[in-house]
Amino acid sequence: MNPVGKPGKTSSLLPVETALERLLAMADASRIVEREHLPLAQVEGRVLAEDLISTLDLPPWPNSAMDGYALNLLDWQGEPLPVSQKVFAGQSPQPLEPGTCARIFTGAPLPPGADCVEMQENAEVQADGRVRFLEPLKAGQNIRPQGQETTVGELVLQAGTRLGPIEQGLAASLGCAGVNVVRKPRVAVLSTGDELVEPGQALGPGQIYNSNRVLLCSWLQRLGCEVIDGGILPDDLPATRARLGELQNVDLVLSTGGVSVGEADFLGIALREEGELDLWKLAIKPGKPLTFGHFRNVPVIGLPGNPASTLVTFALLTRPYLLRRLGVQDVEPLKFAVPAGFVWPVAGNRREYLRGRLEQGRAIIYRNQSSGVLRSAAWADGLVEVLEGRTLSEGDAVSFIPLSDLLG
Repeated sequence: MNPVGKPGKTSSLLPVETALERLLAMADASRIVEREHLPLAQVEGRVLAEDLISTLDLPPWPNSAMDGYALNLLDWQGEPLPVSQKVFAGQSPQPLEPGTCARIFTGAPLPPGADCVEMQENAEVQADGRVRFLEPLKAGQNIRPQGQETTVGELVLQAGTRLGPIEQGLAASLGCAGVNVVRKPRVAVLSTGDELVEPGQALGPGQIYNSNRVLLCSWLQRLGCEVIDGGILPDDLPATRARLGELQNVDLVLSTGGVSVGEADFLGIALREEGELDLWKLAIKPGKPLTFGHFRNVPVIGLPGNPASTLVTFALLTRPYLLRRLGVQDVEPLKFAVPAGFVWPVAGNRREYLRGRLEQGRAIIYRNQSSGVLRSAAWADGLVEVLEGRTLSEGDAVSFIPLSDLLG
């Protein structure tokens, strides 16, 4: 990755890191604090509202990590040992008789007095039933000690953790039937523009189907949000003002389109009249314009209307903002370096997020990177980050952001 000459004037463009920092600061100031108690089976994708503290040792007692034989090394001189008991998982063993071993199975409690388990593959049962051990033994081998995973009073999961199958399983292992989670954010989704028509309706002259609403509503539901479909806002100030006025019982109004300073930017006019408005010109591509403001104290984020621009700005800015409002601290997506499988000969003055995929360990990009081409994202499995002022040759390192991480 090689720097080139001056790519152009960038002083009026806001770096994506600065925009994210501002959004996260506003999210921290308006955390959602209400909570609800739900059964574990219903908390997939939700955010833990309070620390999960262990109320027991896990495992509660020393147990065998193998099917094999338990013995006491101080009571063994290398001779074959008779089997004095069998211990299955779920049973309570007797103390180990001196000069004997115990047949034991994976997960079974260790008999008191035993300090070693040898796997059955390294033991030989003789004709008289005694067991000869074929390999050197050491104390503690193949034993899971009490409290190996967690002990009473230990912090297991922090508040702000997003809960998935692994976290649900961990909570269940501690005996939790349910946990307290942050209530779902209520997000109203609006699309703006007379040119938009909902799928299934007939297209008129100059009209296009509204893809952003479906994209965002589905994505928000994956993030654990309660979605209010605000429909399409016409290019009309009274209608815009009225619709916003109906959406006062939400945590965020999320709109697409109409975030410029043009004559048809009725959303921006309404925000200026009855709230506040910041219009940011971001140093990213796609997705230069972004609005953040309030309408009667309700936060409003306005994303650009082109589908790829909507996708990128939601992924990099709105998603982290919503997660932080839920108390999640680590909100930035996974990013890792891979070799470029393409050439990028002309440096730009904005950071570019190209729709791409990994093939044979290299990042390749879709042939058409237009902000209006959503098909590029359906083909891709990630975003390839090209820094501003940079050119690329094949093999140069680029950052790759998996869509699987962004969409989850």
